[in-house]
Amino acid sequence: MPAHASMSWATAGMERPNATRATVGTMAAMDRGPWTGRETFVIPERVSSSTIFPARALLTWYDRHRRNLPWRAGPGRMADPYKVWLSEVMLQQTTVTTVIPYYETFVSRFPAVEVLAAADLDEVLSMWAGLGYYARARNLHACAKVVVTRGGFPRDIEGLLELPGVGSYTAAAIASIAFGALMVPIDGNVERVTARLFALREPLPGVKRAIRGKAEWLGNDPDAMARPGDFVQALFDLGATICSPTSPACTACPWTRSCAARRLGIQTELPKRAPRMERPLRHGVHFWLTDWNGNVLLRRRPATGLLGGMVELPGTLWRDDRWLEPEALAHAPMRADWRPAGQVRHGFTHFQLTIDLLAARVSTIEGNGFIHPLSRLSEVALPSVMRKCARVAAT
Repeated sequence: MPAHASMSWATAGMERPNATRATVGTMAAMDRGPWTGRETFVIPERVSSSTIFPARALLTWYDRHRRNLPWRAGPGRMADPYKVWLSEVMLQQTTVTTVIPYYETFVSRFPAVEVLAAADLDEVLSMWAGLGYYARARNLHACAKVVVTRGGFPRDIEGLLELPGVGSYTAAAIASIAFGALMVPIDGNVERVTARLFALREPLPGVKRAIRGKAEWLGNDPDAMARPGDFVQALFDLGATICSPTSPACTACPWTRSCAARRLGIQTELPKRAPRMERPLRHGVHFWLTDWNGNVLLRRRPATGLLGGMVELPGTLWRDDRWLEPEALAHAPMRADWRPAGQVRHGFTHFQLTIDLLAARVSTIEGNGFIHPLSRLSEVALPSVMRKCARVAAT
């Protein structure tokens, strides 16, 4: 499943405008022949989702082809809310393939929410290192403490939304998958599937409201309501394995006959996206200071903000203008024979970063921060960008 890009959800019975208008029609209308770009059909109020996009067909497909993911419960078993919550937090902005090994390692160390709550934050951050978006790890730890204090995960959406770091999408995913609540969380897969089923051509993010309404309509099918958690995960799997972004396997889709985008031949174009803004480039200089005993100087970033609470190499601020060496050296942790040690490029969500590295070796390390053995550097909660810096500077 691709990264969970959307943070919205749809609930059965929720009010929304034009709930039954869509670029699909009754089965009789759809059977008249290929659709054209000018055709728009209207679903009559009396027509249910089970007539056009039957949940039974999707669930039958899911029962045969469901993905075997380590956080999922077996067929007919209720999911563990701890595992659902943990996986959904990890999957935010991160792919399933990337998450699985991190998830398995994390669960082996923290097999229950009580164990996670009792752990030291530094250990949690260290286990999270490499997944990025480190505020998620801090919120995860804080949330675990609240859940343990309350005696378990809330079963209702309102209670889930009160937990640290739990937004509308994550709350809906936990409620539907773990507790059988009648709602459809909208992740990137559900967003794409719904936009194509109904040929919703307005670009993102403007189309999100329409997607929520149509996803709700799909979830009103009695078969979907009988198996809400499976229905949600079936939508996830349909988007991840069949209705993929660039090469949808329409002939294998259980809803192919009714899909408006396929009828119009525009499935690969949807959902449309507004042009992406080019990310600005920022610059920084960081210092790799080691001693003859095999130690390195590190420091901790402020608790709030980007990479909050994580460990880094001492360095300058990150700014739009490139640092000249004389002004960068004013931020060096101590006087030393500094030499160029390479360059690192790293992409964040909203900007690109170029880091110039300066290295020095001294007999005694001075400067603000803490000294750590190079041989145990893997134990430190270094974010990905700093791990890159360490690899480059150490060579």
